[in-house]
Amino acid sequence: MKKRKLSLFIFCGLILIFIIVTVLNSLLVKSKQPDPNPTYLAINEENAVAHLSEAITYKTISYQDRSRFDLNEFDQFISFLEKSYPSIHAELELEKVNDYALVYKWTGSDSSKNPIGLTSHYDVVPVLQGTEANWEHDPFSGAVADGKIWGRGALDDKIGVIGILEAVELLLNEGYQPTRDIYLMFGFDEEIGGDEGANVIAATLKDRGITFDFVLDEGGAIVENMVPGVDKPVGVVGVSEKGSATAELSIEGSGGHSSQPKDHTNIGRIASAIAKLEDTQFDADLRGPGEDLFEFVAPEMSFGMKYVFSNKFIFEPIIENILLKQPASAALIRTTIAPTIFQAGEQYNALPEKASAIINLRLMPGDSLEEVKSFIEKTIEDDEIKVTVSGSEATKVSSVDSWQFKTVQQAARNTYNDAVVAPYLMFAGSDAKHYDQVSENTYRFLPVQITSEDLNRMHGTNEHISVENFMGAIKFYAEIIKEANH
Repeated sequence: MKKRKLSLFIFCGLILIFIIVTVLNSLLVKSKQPDPNPTYLAINEENAVAHLSEAITYKTISYQDRSRFDLNEFDQFISFLEKSYPSIHAELELEKVNDYALVYKWTGSDSSKNPIGLTSHYDVVPVLQGTEANWEHDPFSGAVADGKIWGRGALDDKIGVIGILEAVELLLNEGYQPTRDIYLMFGFDEEIGGDEGANVIAATLKDRGITFDFVLDEGGAIVENMVPGVDKPVGVVGVSEKGSATAELSIEGSGGHSSQPKDHTNIGRIASAIAKLEDTQFDADLRGPGEDLFEFVAPEMSFGMKYVFSNKFIFEPIIENILLKQPASAALIRTTIAPTIFQAGEQYNALPEKASAIINLRLMPGDSLEEVKSFIEKTIEDDEIKVTVSGSEATKVSSVDSWQFKTVQQAARNTYNDAVVAPYLMFAGSDAKHYDQVSENTYRFLPVQITSEDLNRMHGTNEHISVENFMGAIKFYAEIIKEANH
């Protein structure tokens, strides 16, 4: 009896210690958000809106077939920039790389400091044929209505180009002088990979021995209801991009008449392989940028969620199970598998001699193409299915503890005072990956408040941006230039 009481006493004591330690962890976690310190910026809203509106009217469309580029539209866009931003074109050096990628150099007062780079792209995706009538305003009208600017590029990413130029033109007219050199770099083929735009800009600067302290591109944004337990809008700054790979599964074998099929046909075996991959999935692991995201937002959560995330060392399996329930959060903690193409057969009564499937994978930082191939082969357990994997691995992960990240975070807080600004892992691709070769850190952040519906409009119908958001973007770019000026 005494031993039983002693055991119960020890057990209760351990539970009490557990509760005390975990609650203290929750109470002692400190906010990682800097206090807002905004500066005044006298934006001429009417002129700025007119500039973005006109920028949208130029059909600077990127096509996979580069011969379809209407370079006259690109020429007209560049001429429009020269006309609209006289101070920039008078005081900054302009270099055209591959004729259409634009690099502006704003010389600072201290050449011993590494420069920073602000980059965006002015090419846009085509409007899907047959959907033009679904637009409330013509997709290349640049219409200004109901407090919004409408058209292709309003969100992706002429707002970045025009927002940066508006901020710099304003600062120049105020007599502002940066300490370090600032490069403004605008690609013209980001929507098809950026190989002749940002990639060549970066290679050119690398040849000259230029190294940036950081480069900022488009990417994450400020979104409400993004993180459970956080009531405030969350601004996510991409510190890495997931890799993008294509896996092809293919099998060849005897065909024959469909009236005498084998138990396992070529189609069936490929289908079985895909089913095994979807059932198995890559292991989930809350690490890297995903872990950083929750470390930054945990202090801002309601107590219940803060308790869980502040004690990740105990609750990690529970957290991972929660994140796996939604595709968006699942993609944050594992390499994803998405079958996209299946090819087999031409005749309803003939067994195909060949069958193949294409799978798109988005790789977590640290996962290699070779590891992905090995995982697929081990999972499908079919030696007769040939597996090939090609593509790119994740980009390097930029610092979240450095003055560079804190500069981006501070500029965002100066502009959007209530936002919780945190690092995250970007799922899509951007031109930022090209600048990894010349920059210590590359960050991805579009400084606007958007909804999930806005995200769908980026490459879809009725793309638009509110005037208020556009003003916020201009202010942010001015703020980040000032914050980096040390």
